[in-house]
Amino acid sequence: MLERVGVPIEVVPADVDEGERAGEDPRAYVERIAHAKARAIADRMPGRWVLAADTTVTIDGAILAKAATGDEAAAMLRRLSGRVHQVHTAFVLAGPAERAAVVTTDVVMIAMGEGAIAEYVASGEWRDKAGAYAIQGIAAAFVRELRGSVTNVIGLPLVEVLAALREVGAPSSPYGGSVS
Repeated sequence: MLERVGVPIEVVPADVDEGERAGEDPRAYVERIAHAKARAIADRMPGRWVLAADTTVTIDGAILAKAATGDEAAAMLRRLSGRVHQVHTAFVLAGPAERAAVVTTDVVMIAMGEGAIAEYVASGEWRDKAGAYAIQGIAAAFVRELRGSVTNVIGLPLVEVLAALREVGAPSSPYGGSVS
């Protein structure tokens, strides 16, 4: 997304433990993981701007991380079917200055039948996705309504990230406009 709006990036994977801690609040969880990713990369690349993010899906206060199997993905989709859930993305911009935020979006899913769930799971699109779906793909057909940022659900709240980049004077998009 950043490259599409003119922000130059270099992707550097961070190897951090993304395991949940017992009783951890979902917002605190994504914030902790995003900070850990930012620190891991910033320590290896001093003097450079580092943007790290983590996204999770929650329903009824429970974190739905990335499904490990098709059966887990189907169970997550059944849980989300016909209900409202939240997508939380934390981002950390680290460098000469630091900005961090957690953005939450409510997502309303349609009721999905077993056939639709089975076909979606067979597509494989759920792999490596929090909550076992990708709104930017086939799963867009399951989303009735969004309350908040669609880019947040994709994995990076673009408006908020661009505003943070401008605030600290880091390279940002010429398309960002002003933030009020």
